[in-house]
Amino acid sequence: MEDLKIIGSEEWCVFKELGVPAIKARVDSGAKTSSIQATNLKIVNKGAQEWVKFEVNPLQENRSIALNCEARLIDRRMVKSSSGISEERLVVRTPVTLGENTFDIELTLANRDTMEFRMLLGREALTDRYIVNPAVNYQIQEFSEDEITEKYKPYYMEKTGLKIGLLASNPNLYSNKRLMEAAEARGHEIVFLNVEQAYMKLDAHSPEIRYRGGNILRDFDAVIPRIKPAVTFYGCAVIRQFNNLGVYCQNSAESITQSRDKLFASQLFSKNDIHIPITGFAKSPMDTKDLIKMVNGAPLIIKLLESTQGKGVVLAETNKAAESVINAFKSVNTNILVQEFIKEANGQDIRCFVVNGKVVASMQRQAEKGEFRANIHQGGKASMIKITQEEKKLALKATKALNLAVAGVDIIRSYKGPLLLEVNSSPGLEGIENATGKDIANEMIKAIERKLKFS
Repeated sequence: MEDLKIIGSEEWCVFKELGVPAIKARVDSGAKTSSIQATNLKIVNKGAQEWVKFEVNPLQENRSIALNCEARLIDRRMVKSSSGISEERLVVRTPVTLGENTFDIELTLANRDTMEFRMLLGREALTDRYIVNPAVNYQIQEFSEDEITEKYKPYYMEKTGLKIGLLASNPNLYSNKRLMEAAEARGHEIVFLNVEQAYMKLDAHSPEIRYRGGNILRDFDAVIPRIKPAVTFYGCAVIRQFNNLGVYCQNSAESITQSRDKLFASQLFSKNDIHIPITGFAKSPMDTKDLIKMVNGAPLIIKLLESTQGKGVVLAETNKAAESVINAFKSVNTNILVQEFIKEANGQDIRCFVVNGKVVASMQRQAEKGEFRANIHQGGKASMIKITQEEKKLALKATKALNLAVAGVDIIRSYKGPLLLEVNSSPGLEGIENATGKDIANEMIKAIERKLKFS
């Protein structure tokens, strides 16, 4: 016991044979085997032996550095993750250096993108070598930030910018062209990916995304999802696959799905004390009269749950008309929301554009004469507006409730104060850039840079 060295709860490890100059590890005597962050695993045969090739992003939240590693495969093991899920992991053996000592350890290869540390040092590596003092760090070896930067300097030089995928359907739309321009202007490589031409290989060892007949999509640092409502289900599956491969997706599949489900989103808003117009939802035609009464009667708004850009939204002027429209929709098994009509808004609403928890631009939209929908796609006219603190707070709270990094938040002014109409997870840029003169596309690219700590 007297010969054992003290090791802290965090230590720097070096893997010369793998080509990893330094990687910070969490020391965990509760875990039997050590583990290292690994993606794009591929098993290859070298003579009679199986080897595994894999990529390591050794620095947390920095996917611009990817090290190509390979080691002999010694085992496949079922391992229970911290969330309690059992999964098969590949195991390799390789020398590790801690300070002046070098010795062989076994490593399970795991995607640790969501974990705080890129490596975990388990008790097999500690036994007969170290005693853990969880109250201290870096007892074996410590590298300064400058030393780490120097060690990884050659790898930083390999890339002049990020590689970004724009996942959408039409490259010629204003918003998509602007994002391509903004990314290129900031020195990044941006690739347009038609979401419907991407497909997936689901496999525990070597998951992939392929494109247009066999091209494997790899080395992406980030993806900007701009998927249209018609392909929400498939688009979100592709986004999840990118996320599983360790690619940062500016809006997650879960947040997009929640925002597109108007009923679920409305329930989330109510739960989070976010004020919306009184909204009703019912299945049976027997409830129609009470449903109308519940939202303060006609005039009222009837919305298809799948509506977008003002399409599938109807204004019913009288209770009789409302009853007829609601029952007509129900007869063809179409899900609708019934919502109170805010007459005092006079066909106006406010669009706030939110990027990473900040309202970067706001515009007022005015409906055409005789039209109640203020959407630009329905002929609404946009102009710059200064929003109140209450409206700003509402926009940010709604975006946070859906966990969106980028959102278009629609607000309406009423006698009761600002009310939330809708949150759009793929907001258009044309109307708001033209109305405010602000470079929203550039803000979105800068947000990705900040998230990935790229400079």
